[in-house]
Amino acid sequence: MKKKKKFRITNRNLLIALTVICIGLIALTATNIISIAPLKNIAATIVLPLQKGVTEAATAVSDAGRSLQSKDSLLERIDELEAENAKLKEQSIIDSENLQELNRLRDLYQTDTSYAQYEKIAATVISKNAGNWYSTFIIDRGSNDGISVDMNVIASGGLVGLVTEVGPDWAAVKSIIDDSSSVSAMTITTADTCIVNGDLRLIDSGKLEFDQMNSEENILPGEMIVTSHISDKYLPGICIGTITDITEDSNHLTKTGYILPAVDFSNIRELLVIKQLKQNPDTVEQTAEQES
Repeated sequence: MKKKKKFRITNRNLLIALTVICIGLIALTATNIISIAPLKNIAATIVLPLQKGVTEAATAVSDAGRSLQSKDSLLERIDELEAENAKLKEQSIIDSENLQELNRLRDLYQTDTSYAQYEKIAATVISKNAGNWYSTFIIDRGSNDGISVDMNVIASGGLVGLVTEVGPDWAAVKSIIDDSSSVSAMTITTADTCIVNGDLRLIDSGKLEFDQMNSEENILPGEMIVTSHISDKYLPGICIGTITDITEDSNHLTKTGYILPAVDFSNIRELLVIKQLKQNPDTVEQTAEQES
């Protein structure tokens, strides 16, 4: 019994058949025997979704590329802004320091004007003692600038202290808050005298102490205390501070109290040295005898 041969379409036969069909379709559409519209519809149904998918994929790839490019640009911009911000902060610090210096110099100029009767020279603090307070420190002026021991030193607000040691281009200053300091002082309105004593422990509370005030007047807080005319080293009339508290001693003859210093002894940078020494009566008499 013979086996039936199976019908097989080879690739060659399929290619020939498709070619014949295509040629036939072209011929028919060219002669207008059949309409091309159905073919267009078939093509639109098959091809357009594929084209849409390809277009969307291309758009997604393009958007992703633009997104990456935008991210890189954004990162670069962030770096630029951070650099600009750092420069602005640095400039802000410089401007703040310049403003503080300007204010200090303005205050110092006002102090200079307040004591215009004295010849002065400006100086800057170049080193200080350990601790928070300027009880002793070094300035950048010395004998080459006409500075000598016992010259009065003032800063913004009033009295700082005395020159205690001098070199060619430097001088040491002891301020009125030092434990070993005492200043003969008086009230500005009544000229009642007292002694202002340095005390580094007390200055931590922002005060100086005065005692031995002989006064029958009713001295009130807010009264200004200045150097007195009887001081042997301090020139008269230099502001020390204002009274914050005052009490009568147990002897009912003298008064004791506290002063708020006119100078900020926690921050002294620029100051003025008065180039005039206080002459006490003994010195004046000796000088007169020498001259005669």
